[in-house]
Amino acid sequence: MCRHLGYLGPPRSLHSLVYGPPHSLERQAWEPRLCVRNKLNADGYGVGWYAGDRALRYRRAQPIWTDASFAEISEVIQASCAVAAVRSATPGFPVEESGAQPFRCERWLFSHNGRVEGFGAVEAKLRELAGDLSLVPEARAPLDSALLFARTVRSWRGGRSLAEGLAETALTLAAIAPGEYNLLASDGTSLAATAWGNSLFTREAGGAVVIASEPYDGSPAWQPVPDRSLVTATPQGDAVRLAIHPLS
Repeated sequence: MCRHLGYLGPPRSLHSLVYGPPHSLERQAWEPRLCVRNKLNADGYGVGWYAGDRALRYRRAQPIWTDASFAEISEVIQASCAVAAVRSATPGFPVEESGAQPFRCERWLFSHNGRVEGFGAVEAKLRELAGDLSLVPEARAPLDSALLFARTVRSWRGGRSLAEGLAETALTLAAIAPGEYNLLASDGTSLAATAWGNSLFTREAGGAVVIASEPYDGSPAWQPVPDRSLVTATPQGDAVRLAIHPLS
């Protein structure tokens, strides 16, 4: 399984999110504590953030710890909303940059921590649900998560909120095939995530919210999210409001 992280709050450097903590996302790439199916997340990584109206992104197919250049650059990039992920490729899917998340479409950033079990048996159905992939170019990537992304973008474009789109995808996919459907997304002003089959935690501190596959430090502020839950983080004045609801 992969590891991912979302941040919403006062501007801070990407380095402080991805590299700085004692059990950072970088460390989770080679020493995850809560992965069930794998011991490494070395098949690529990506970081997405916002500059004005633009969603920016950096992705590589290599292990995050081998990219010293981005580690240095990340010290001077400030973000108030970000999504980052390290990848462990599901057997059968290639290791290439197009498979590194977060995926991007317009202002949306999206990450999937998990897999669709028996993908071959349901691929045709998933492609039907995803719709025209030319409308979501990054959904052409050769892995199951890309079709989940296309399905979610279709919901968002249909008028669903950030959280509603993730919930609809998780519930729809779970009804078709067993799997892990931990989804995470941002639109530049808010975050949403689902916990479905894999670990997920939240941390509220200093007017900010972090949503992560596992805690990146020993703070008691980290709280586990119950399985089959929907998490939302939205701005409220100078703070961020966190809410957790059951998925049903």
